[in-house]
Amino acid sequence: MRGEILGFERRRRWSDEEKLGIVMAVGVDDATVTQVAQRHEITRQQIYAWRHDLKNKGLWSPDVGTLFLPFDIPTHGVPAIADTPIIAAPMAVEVRLRNGRSLHFDSNMAAVALTQLIRAVEAV
Repeated sequence: MRGEILGFERRRRWSDEEKLGIVMAVGVDDATVTQVAQRHEITRQQIYAWRHDLKNKGLWSPDVGTLFLPFDIPTHGVPAIADTPIIAAPMAVEVRLRNGRSLHFDSNMAAVALTQLIRAVEAV
């Protein structure tokens, strides 16, 4: 069986900025990975590979779009909050610290214990 060469296909080179722009286009206006891949004439697998590569380089995070608010703990102690309702069913809570670490804990954790834990983790 013989094959024919029909034309010259070039191999495209993408900069990290171009890759990041394409990866970040997923989800904008509800665009799926498939739609973004078709728009840029690449495969879905290429987008997933770029995500992995950019994440390893520290250029992309799956948390992009997540809102993180600054939180300062007073140095003189944690104020008592009397009107806080007690949550019947505990929930999982995640706190991301300035040093890049994150804490996962139960919502029923005492405020004093949480404060001590955060200070201990930030001190390391």
